[in-house]
Amino acid sequence: MNKLSLETDAADVRHDLQLGINGFRLIDVRSTKAYEECHIPGAINLPSSQINEETTASFSRDLVIVVYCWSPACNGGTKAAARLSGLGFKVKEMLGGIEYWRREGNEVEGSLGQAAPLIG
Repeated sequence: MNKLSLETDAADVRHDLQLGINGFRLIDVRSTKAYEECHIPGAINLPSSQINEETTASFSRDLVIVVYCWSPACNGGTKAAARLSGLGFKVKEMLGGIEYWRREGNEVEGSLGQAAPLIG
């Protein structure tokens, strides 16, 4: 399988969000606390350890799911992508996670916003 069909990056996700492209669902797979403190606008939270048939029952299988975790050193995104793929979803992992999203100067929201820890 072509590796690029399974990955994306912060710049591509930002570009699609800015253009209003809505063919994907963005999921922050970090802890609920980390998500509440700082996340990408429009992302929903589903920690990777909680991904199963029940928690994804309402997800459309027509949309690509884009997952992200903390950083390149975090494998939560990879684990989440594997779980979602195993459930039959089309998935891409956003390389670099929220760390690279923020390093590239992209907008975030949450109780701490840009003051949130950069890595977990």
